[in-house]
Amino acid sequence: MASCSSLLTEDLQCSVCLEVFTDPVTTPCGHNFCKNCLTTSWENTDRYQCPLCKETFYKKPNLKINTSFRDIAEQFKKITFNSLTEKIRCDVCKHRKALKSCLDCCGTFCDVHLEPHYSIPMLKKHKLINPVENLQEYICQKHERPLEMFCKDDQTYICLLCARDHMTHNTVPIEQKTGERKNQLRRAQEKLQKMIQSRTQKIQEIKHSLDLRKKNTEKEKIDCVELFTALIHSIERCQSELLEVMDQKQKTAETHAEDLIKELEQEINELKLRDTELENLSHTKNHIHLLHTSRPLNSRNWTRISFNTHQSMKTMWKALAQLQETLNEKLNHTVLKGMQQYAVDVTLDPDTAHHELILSHDGKQVRHENIQQNLPDNPERFDDCLSVLGKEGFTTGRFYYEVHVTGKTKWNLGVVRESINRKGDVIISPENGYWVLCLRDGGDYWVVANPSVYLSLRVKPQKVGVFVDYEEGLVSFYDVDSGSHVYLYTGQSFSDKLLPYFCPCNNDEGANFSPMIIPPIKHLK
Repeated sequence: MASCSSLLTEDLQCSVCLEVFTDPVTTPCGHNFCKNCLTTSWENTDRYQCPLCKETFYKKPNLKINTSFRDIAEQFKKITFNSLTEKIRCDVCKHRKALKSCLDCCGTFCDVHLEPHYSIPMLKKHKLINPVENLQEYICQKHERPLEMFCKDDQTYICLLCARDHMTHNTVPIEQKTGERKNQLRRAQEKLQKMIQSRTQKIQEIKHSLDLRKKNTEKEKIDCVELFTALIHSIERCQSELLEVMDQKQKTAETHAEDLIKELEQEINELKLRDTELENLSHTKNHIHLLHTSRPLNSRNWTRISFNTHQSMKTMWKALAQLQETLNEKLNHTVLKGMQQYAVDVTLDPDTAHHELILSHDGKQVRHENIQQNLPDNPERFDDCLSVLGKEGFTTGRFYYEVHVTGKTKWNLGVVRESINRKGDVIISPENGYWVLCLRDGGDYWVVANPSVYLSLRVKPQKVGVFVDYEEGLVSFYDVDSGSHVYLYTGQSFSDKLLPYFCPCNNDEGANFSPMIIPPIKHLK
């Protein structure tokens, strides 16, 4: 029985009438229906559509009954009927299997005791149904007559005698109500199937996102290992060079010290010899000899000679500073290289551009001119702020793009929510959906936050990289040429589509005429 029930649900049930197939036919899309159910759904229409998957057939399919499938369905009906009625017994003999229940007699009979209903004229008019255990539910408890009508006003089943009390009510045959109920069940099932389908699709999306995240994580782990391996090699190489320099400095110092010691020892010997001479002269009585042998002492001024014991430490700290600078540069380039793997092709959207902005034909450049272009004032267009958005939007994952800003004295650059206000005065802030880096007065860099942050940049970026991690809530800016990090928005919450944002600002009578350019990404090596 369990296998039969599963077969009924999965293979032998028409999705229109929710019954086991009767004369099953197959649509070109591969779904099966009762022939009558399908032809009824196609009545009074020129559009032939599958009731299940909604695929449209521009030519009415030639439907033929699948005889093999029909035989299986009929056999299943018999098996199911026998299994359902197997325990129901005749009310007369009590031991034979029931064949039918009579709503007029209020009894259930086997084939033997049912025979009078086929031979006696009065009994032939009785209403027979498949045998049921709960026969009383099909009988009017007031008049003991079959329930053959349904009162829609009172929402109850009634017999023909009850119908006299419901003459002013909206009553329909029970078969019609059953058909309506089946249609309700069918629509409910279709709704459930759509819900199941949408949730199954969402599961697939989540699994796909998880697979992508796993692949990205594995790649990031490899990049991380490569980064730290390169850093370790750099440290080892710098350490080796530093130790070699220190050894060389030590050898030079030792040689210099030895030379000084030799010179000092030599002077000491000379001084001792001179001291002896002076001692002898001090005892002589030959004054002439004393005057002729007295000579000045030529000696080096050693008070000005010092041996620098801190020179090796100065060398070490200088080397360490150089090492730190090298490692920082290498780290910045490695991080930026990792961001560039998420590079996307950004194109400017002319439908969003302010009417004084001039876009290139390929949508890769924008500049400001004091020319009022005749453009439609569509809802997407900025009408006061000199801005334009990228066509491409992102609702998940990570993305990266670069912009040339060479020759410009001011600009705004970053990402925005698709739902930002584009009319009238625009207030740029994360609260209003703007995550932007700004240049003003040719050298003042700001990030618009709460409060805004002034950035002291040693080098003026000529090419700016913008990286976004949607799930992590990160927006990061880079100086591409130096590989250095400029600023990072963290802890942001994105729920709307994000779009690349560009504002070349006013051209200032030619001082800021240079365009913002979206170049192809040249990955760092």
